[in-house]
Amino acid sequence: MDIRLLAQKSRVNTLYKRLKMGKRKLFNIGNLGIWGKKRKLQSAEDKENVCAIFFYLTAKVLQKNIQVAPIHGGASINKNQATEKINLFNDTQSPSPLSALSPDPVNATVNPVLDSQTREDPVPDVHMEPIVEPGASRMPYLVEVDEEDEEDDDECGNGEIGGNEPVEEEEEEEDEEEEEEKKPQFVPPPTLESAQSALTDIKNILRPPRKTGNGYKDPDLSDHLRGRLEGMRMFLWKYCDAESGSQGGHGSKWTAASLDTAHSLERGPYYARKLREWTHEFIADRNEVPESQYGSWSKSIIDDEDISQEINLHLQGLGRYIKGMDIVHFLDTPEMLARLKRKKTISLATAQRWLQKMGYRWTKDPKGQFVDGHERADVVDYRQKTFLPAWSEIEERTRKWTQQNLDTLSPSERRTVVWFHDESTFYANDRRKTRWVHISETAVPYAKGEGASLMVADFVSADYGWLRSPDGKEQARVLFKAGKARDGYFTNDDIIKQAEKAMDILEKHFPDEDHVLVFDNATTHLKRADGALSARKMPKGISKPETNFGVEVPVTAEDGKPVYGPDGKVLKQKVPMSNGTFADGTEQEFYFPEGHEKKGLFKGMGIILEERGFKGTTGPGGLKAQCGKNFSCKPGATDCCCRRILYNQPDFVNVESILETTCKARGFRVLFLPKFHCELNFIEQCWGYAKRRYRLLPPSSKEEDLEKNLVLSLEEVTVIQMRK
Repeated sequence: MDIRLLAQKSRVNTLYKRLKMGKRKLFNIGNLGIWGKKRKLQSAEDKENVCAIFFYLTAKVLQKNIQVAPIHGGASINKNQATEKINLFNDTQSPSPLSALSPDPVNATVNPVLDSQTREDPVPDVHMEPIVEPGASRMPYLVEVDEEDEEDDDECGNGEIGGNEPVEEEEEEEDEEEEEEKKPQFVPPPTLESAQSALTDIKNILRPPRKTGNGYKDPDLSDHLRGRLEGMRMFLWKYCDAESGSQGGHGSKWTAASLDTAHSLERGPYYARKLREWTHEFIADRNEVPESQYGSWSKSIIDDEDISQEINLHLQGLGRYIKGMDIVHFLDTPEMLARLKRKKTISLATAQRWLQKMGYRWTKDPKGQFVDGHERADVVDYRQKTFLPAWSEIEERTRKWTQQNLDTLSPSERRTVVWFHDESTFYANDRRKTRWVHISETAVPYAKGEGASLMVADFVSADYGWLRSPDGKEQARVLFKAGKARDGYFTNDDIIKQAEKAMDILEKHFPDEDHVLVFDNATTHLKRADGALSARKMPKGISKPETNFGVEVPVTAEDGKPVYGPDGKVLKQKVPMSNGTFADGTEQEFYFPEGHEKKGLFKGMGIILEERGFKGTTGPGGLKAQCGKNFSCKPGATDCCCRRILYNQPDFVNVESILETTCKARGFRVLFLPKFHCELNFIEQCWGYAKRRYRLLPPSSKEEDLEKNLVLSLEEVTVIQMRK
């Protein structure tokens, strides 16, 4: 077989080129066999001829400075010896170079057939068909190319072996690029001025001077960082010192100083190279100190407090609705990538993990108490002008409880006890919604709806807890089965009865203290007496006999409960409105008196205001009844319409509720919370804790169990917990 043709078939020209251009590369003859097999040299003859290909290439490259030697030792040959053997082989048809070089020669015959005069390359052509006996051993060989050999050999004619097939340039270029990437980039040594400046800064880091006085501050450096900075300090000192033992030119002194420093620290050349790298980085940027990576391999970027704070500020600026991609985009800027020393930004999964680390959770918004209407004009007016001044006055004489449950009020002062009132409803099917569920559990039927309900109304204070007598036999608590077919609904009459009962207990058992009853701003609590003054629905003119103005009130039975009509609605009846009061305190009648031609008819807002001294409220073109269909006066207006004027009259403003009138008559003060401000009533926290305890009790649909569980849950709320 023609070796040159076989070389073309197996594309060994690529290997030849690599041998020719390589710097101290080793090629194993066994690997060459595998390489040839991958080129589809499948026949036994082709496989054996791979050995001949190896020595053929060796002969080509022998024009360079190479050596051929067995892997397992043995005599090596140089260029001249190899050339003599190949020349001898061509002249005498002696055994092939395989048998000449192998310590365990392989019997082979050689049949040269090529005409050497037709070849372009100066190396003698060889045609070998080695015949290897079964069981004969083969020794793999290495080809070692000297480092000094960098000559570009073109003896094969434009990258061809025998001038017949082009070289695979793409593979060659990739190898060249890999070699170039592995080459260390040369960085020139710094100037003596920059090195001296860096040395001064390193000394200040290691021994920072105090702002005042002598001495130095603790630099607070880790042992690793201190050791590296000390090495850099010694290195720069040797480099800058003219009398240092590290002599040489500008560049050689830089390397010599690093090696000398490493030797002084009992370290090797690698440490000297790292000293040069650290120092170069520090000279370029004073913030680049050689921090040790010890213990930080598993440390995330988000663990850096500065980075975490910047991301947090960025997310806060985006509003309530943020996502992981916001962090991904925030880091995907040239400035942040350079700062983090990254080539690309983080992934979405990493951003989501960072959100978890920063305290974010993918969940629903946490809901507190409702604040709708908190800043409504009428609510703000009552809160600022009525409630807060009254509370400030009361608070001065209330007990202040410390963490140790100690009263800070002087014993000689008469105390004021504030009792907060509220209602709450417990349901039979109100159970815990979350728990640890075993994987084997399956869905089970459950009761539809909330089940039977039981309402509780009570008073509570931080001084005594639930309002009851010291022996517990008397209490102000009311349990009420609300519902049309049950006890009805908790009305103002029920509130009055409960307040009466509470005042009885306080007068009997706590007479040495002042008591204030605080209620929320519900319409049930604010109900005024039937016929109380109100300008809300007053007509402007005189009423007609068939539609005479009056106040509609519910019809009640003898037991005080409302009466319902056939349609299920509460029956209403009209009662005359109470008379007003002039500025001098005398009574003003709103209905024409006896002897008047319109006896018993309502006078109307126009005449009522005219009697109070307001002009232009009656007759055509007079003041209108109200502003707009929905009584929408301009903010701050006081005399824009008849209804607004009456609203601001003292006797209309100072109408007390039935609850206030009842409690004031017995010497108890009543204070109403501002509308929509249930957070000011601490009994709400008592209800919450009681319901939590209630949900832990065994479920039951029986009303007697519901009442028993409710009472047990309320008793779990102690006065100590209330004070907290």
